[in-house]
Amino acid sequence: MTVPDLTPQAMPDMVRPQEPKWPQIIRWGVTLGILIPLIWSVIGLEISPQRLWAAPGEVWVLISGMFPPDFSNPGDLMGKLLESLYVAWIGTLIGAAFSFPAGFMAATNIAPRWMVIPMRGILSAIRAFPELVLAIIFIVPFGLGPFTGALAIGLHSIGTLGKLTSEVIEGVDGGPVEAIGSSGGTRMMQMRFGVVPQAMPNIVAYWLYRFEINVRASAVLGLVGAGGIGAEIVGRLRFRGDWPKAGAALILTIVAVLLIDAVSAAVRRRIITGQPSKSVISKWMIAITGSHREPSMEIKS
Repeated sequence: MTVPDLTPQAMPDMVRPQEPKWPQIIRWGVTLGILIPLIWSVIGLEISPQRLWAAPGEVWVLISGMFPPDFSNPGDLMGKLLESLYVAWIGTLIGAAFSFPAGFMAATNIAPRWMVIPMRGILSAIRAFPELVLAIIFIVPFGLGPFTGALAIGLHSIGTLGKLTSEVIEGVDGGPVEAIGSSGGTRMMQMRFGVVPQAMPNIVAYWLYRFEINVRASAVLGLVGAGGIGAEIVGRLRFRGDWPKAGAALILTIVAVLLIDAVSAAVRRRIITGQPSKSVISKWMIAITGSHREPSMEIKS
């Protein structure tokens, strides 16, 4: 058997294969597909170098007017902040309660096709309306106040959590479901003992994450009179003399949001992974709820 000589000197006439044209066309198409809408958006927004140059100075005027913050009425600020938390919490509960069954009805591996398509359309239609628009709509029948904000946040949460719940359900392992069905279990038993135990940790984590988002949304809804700390900030910013009080409300809101984010992240990690976080917040939670003990493999007699 003769071994061919593969050295470069022995292959002078070999032609290197040309690179396919389609990958280059696709790369250029994707690049143009990003750049053209970007340029078109900048032109449509009328963004000019003068406006960009003047924006930092205008923002600094607003920020400097808020400092030093005025904490002369901490009770009123805490009351408004708690009102925003109430709105976010009630809205999250509404979204969780209605999105849980909706997620099952929108999951392709659980519900029939005639049910999945309409339910996904309903959830998409709900998500199409921002919380601010929903709050403006609900002001007409329910008037101004935190109840309107809670309904707006709750309805929007149904659309978002319903989609996330359906995706979690579609990603579960089908083995336990098939085992329950082959042993004589009903459809309800398959969902109760085969789907829910697998999907529930991620679903609860999404509920907590949505609560974080709703806390921020409840502050924004104060712009339209839906109550909470947002209404306090907007009301104070209308008059330059009240800007320090607006700064105090803003600082209190930022601190509350950061604390809620940290606690929620630690809880989500514990639910999903089963292990506590290494953060300071997690250590505080362990100290409050009890000492954490590592699992032991020791067999006690």
